[in-house]
Amino acid sequence: MHLGTSPTFRLPKNRDDLIFAAKLADEAERYDEMVLCMKEVVKDSPKLTLEERNLLSVAYKNSVGIRRGSWRTLLSIEQREEQKSTGNAAKVKEYREMVEQELSEICEDIIQLLENDVLVHGGSDDRVFYKKMQGDYHRYHVEATMDPKHKQAALQAYTDALETAKNNLPVANPTRLGLVLNLSVFYYEILRKTEEGIALAKTNFDEAVQELENLPEAEYKEATLIMQLIRDNLTLWSEDAVSPDGTQVEDVDN
Repeated sequence: MHLGTSPTFRLPKNRDDLIFAAKLADEAERYDEMVLCMKEVVKDSPKLTLEERNLLSVAYKNSVGIRRGSWRTLLSIEQREEQKSTGNAAKVKEYREMVEQELSEICEDIIQLLENDVLVHGGSDDRVFYKKMQGDYHRYHVEATMDPKHKQAALQAYTDALETAKNNLPVANPTRLGLVLNLSVFYYEILRKTEEGIALAKTNFDEAVQELENLPEAEYKEATLIMQLIRDNLTLWSEDAVSPDGTQVEDVDN
């Protein structure tokens, strides 16, 4: 059985039914089953439509996101129990490590799915999107495990994505902006290269402002939402430089 899926869950047999089941699982917030559906979609044909691409992203983002939230909560409880010397810290640690293993497995799963199947198809926008996804899941792995191999792999995936984006996508393109947002978070939070993270976010934000009016309406709305997240992070980081409080920064789902 796959992590949080029901033992009675049965995968549909054809692509249309898999897509419907994935959307249904999304509505029901059954993200592990949504993951299973989208993996089968990729197995059927790894060349995904925009809708399918977004469903794949939503499935894994939420499946791993639940574990990321649980891991952070358990880490906080573990530290609290250690400070109180209650004797319960080891029990909490064991539980946290179980969640950490689940988180790691999900990250490894999507990283390999992208590398072996999805990335060989699609154009420049798809490549930037999927390489950003790879970087994201290496980053989520690092958040919990501090694995240096995943840290280096995240940097490589993000760098590859940024090179492709600069050569092929307009500066205000939502996929490119989403990459800039998440890469700047990686620089700031994981690599601790705070100045580089701020510079990347600010430079691309300023350049994108000049190009927003040239975007189609649908892209304009998405771009402005991502730019708001970039601006929020820049504000938070400027405040953090004065009075660090460990407030969580924002990144983008897809």
